[in-house]
Amino acid sequence: MLIDSHCHLDFEALSADLDGVLARAAAAGVTGMVTISTRVDNFSTYAELAERFPNVWCSVGTHPHNADQELHIKTEDLVRLSAHPRCIAIGEAGLDYFYDNAPRDAQAIGLRRHIAAARITGLPLVIHSRAADHDMAAILEEESGQGVFPFVLHCFTAGRNLAERALALGGYISFSGIITFKNSLEIQEVARIVPADRYLVETDAPYLAPIPHRGQSNEPSFVRHTAEKLAEVRGVSLEQVGRETTANFGRLFAKSGVS
Repeated sequence: MLIDSHCHLDFEALSADLDGVLARAAAAGVTGMVTISTRVDNFSTYAELAERFPNVWCSVGTHPHNADQELHIKTEDLVRLSAHPRCIAIGEAGLDYFYDNAPRDAQAIGLRRHIAAARITGLPLVIHSRAADHDMAAILEEESGQGVFPFVLHCFTAGRNLAERALALGGYISFSGIITFKNSLEIQEVARIVPADRYLVETDAPYLAPIPHRGQSNEPSFVRHTAEKLAEVRGVSLEQVGRETTANFGRLFAKSGVS
C-alpha cells in the first residue's frame, strides 16, 4: 500500500483522464493521493477534486513561483480555507532560487505566512525548496524558535545539511522520482540516513516521471517505482517502504484519517 503525498491532479496532463489516472493508481497499489495547491485563488478546484474522489485530499497554498501574485493572501485566509474537511495540509510554499520566477522577498513573505498558518492549524506545511538551502534552513530554524509547526520538505533535491537541520526540527522528507535518476547519488545518500519514521513518497505528477517512464507525463501510479528505488537504497523490502511511508503519512497528515 502506497500513498502519493504530492501530485497535481488539476494540471491538464492528469485532469484530462482523471478516471484512468485513478484506476491505474489503484491497480499499482496506490490507495490515496494529495492534490497540492499552487494558487490559493484556485482552491475551489482542489476542493472539488477532493470532494469527488474519496481517496483524494487537497491542500491550500501558494507555490513560490506565484508568490508575488498572491501577496493579498494572508495567514487568516489560509487558516479559514484549510477548515474544509478534505483539506489536510498548508502549501505548497517555499523558496525557489533556481528559477526565481518571483522576487525572493515575496517568496519569503509567503513562506512565513504559510508557516504561521501551519502553526495555528496544526496542519503540515508542504515546503518547496530548490537551490535555497541556506535561506530555507535559516527561516525554518528561526520560525521554529517562535513555535513549532509540522512540515515536510517535498521532492527533496537538496544536500545533507538541509536534511539534517530539517530533521532536527521534527520535519519530514519526501522523495520523488528524481531518486531513480542516475545523477541522484547525493539524494540517495540522504534517503539512507532519514529515520524510518520521517520519510514519504510522492510523484509531483505530472512532472518528474521516474525511470523507466522518464520523459513521459508522470502520474500517481508511478510512485511505485520511487518506492522500489527507496527500498533498494535503504536495503529493505518494498512492503516495508509501503508500511513505513503510509504510517508516516498518517502521522503527519493526521487529518486524513489514515492509520
